[in-house]
Amino acid sequence: MSVTSIDALSSHILDNPAWAALTGPHARFAERHGRAVRYQQDVAPFHALSDEDDPRAWADLAALVGPGGTAAVQGVTEAAAGWEVVRTGHGVQLVDTSLRAEHDPGAVRLGPDDVPEILDLIARTEPGPYLPRTVELGTYLGIRHQGRLIALAGERLHPPGWTEISAVCTDPAHRGRGLATRLVRAVAAGVRERGERPFLHAAATNTNAIRLYESIGFTVRRHTAFSLVQHTGVAALEETA
Repeated sequence: MSVTSIDALSSHILDNPAWAALTGPHARFAERHGRAVRYQQDVAPFHALSDEDDPRAWADLAALVGPGGTAAVQGVTEAAAGWEVVRTGHGVQLVDTSLRAEHDPGAVRLGPDDVPEILDLIARTEPGPYLPRTVELGTYLGIRHQGRLIALAGERLHPPGWTEISAVCTDPAHRGRGLATRLVRAVAAGVRERGERPFLHAAATNTNAIRLYESIGFTVRRHTAFSLVQHTGVAALEETA
């Protein structure tokens, strides 16, 4: 499937996946104020606006985070009045177009009791943000060696009909053995069984990961940005009423 046909099918969902997830399958994890929403703060660090060009959405986000509060939003590189962009990272969004998904007998399901070990592996490999309750967002699978967790992948954002594969990481001492690929395929198998389609994000600078994902059947759908914005003042609400 071409990138053009992917866009035609899914741009209304995957262009704002956190909003679609938090107002849909992940609503139980949501804290919402009008046109702004975020994950509970020990679940995931992401916020979303119904429309980044709507001043009312930014006013609602200000009410949600409070004076001086920060928000991590996708697709925003310029903030509205009363906000400033603290930092921005660029990435790519990839979707499954020809991935071979298959269960892995060596993969184990991880849960709340495994969180300390998961957080240790995340700290050593830095695949992206992972919080104490992230494990509740979906299925997380791991591979162990001599009882120690050495590789991880799981489900994060969940827009209707789609599931993001995230936290893909391998202990540096065990890289080069295809463990990450095995886990991506195994997580994808569970996603497919629900009648959904996998997608994922990678930092634009992580060219090795992007090449790996493309080699196993993902296609770059779009380039995107993730920004941390801070509320610096009170927006003029008369204009947004």
